[in-house]
Amino acid sequence: MFINSAMSADGKISSVLREQVRISGPDDKARVDLLRAGSDAIMVGVGTVLADDPGLRLKSKELRLKRVGQGKTENPLRVVADSLARTPPDSSVLGPGCLLAVSKSAPQDRLEVLGKRCEIVICGEGRVSLQELLSHLCQRGVKRLMVEGGATLNWSMIECGLVDELHVYVGPMIIGGKEAPTLVDGTGYRCDFPGLKLLSAKKVDDGLLLKWSIRKP
Repeated sequence: MFINSAMSADGKISSVLREQVRISGPDDKARVDLLRAGSDAIMVGVGTVLADDPGLRLKSKELRLKRVGQGKTENPLRVVADSLARTPPDSSVLGPGCLLAVSKSAPQDRLEVLGKRCEIVICGEGRVSLQELLSHLCQRGVKRLMVEGGATLNWSMIECGLVDELHVYVGPMIIGGKEAPTLVDGTGYRCDFPGLKLLSAKKVDDGLLLKWSIRKP
């Protein structure tokens, strides 16, 4: 399982407005499409859905056809971690091939509405249990999972020791703002910080693509 994200030179993935900021250039966007094509599933948190309304589908027709030729679905499974079913019913991510992971605390009326547009799986009590969710995904054949954030989901995945690698594109900009989300938010570590091993560093567009493996706690 790996996290892929783009951040500014000062570590921000969005502004204080928590709206989509274009950090990546054309070469990095093509790289992300290729990563998606090679994954069995792509997961985001509900915060990303509310802020960016991502579709999480492959943009390249060639890559979609290649997947079909390999006996796969045209697009990887789209997964949203959404404890309280806050995903808007008109979200771009919804539709066939979308799995909404919720907790037992999700309102039933929301589930009835969203259940008409996607598959729903209940994992956990008050919040989504990521361990249960990944176990469910594994049982349905997901071997390579790509996580595209946001900051809270990234933190939760790392805190649970579920992340193997980090792929981070550092864009040539400064966003600033102490309330702006960073690559990893959450409550943060006070000690025993997970170590990273640099696997590669490569100039992409006008930024830098970094790949690390992560030491699990």
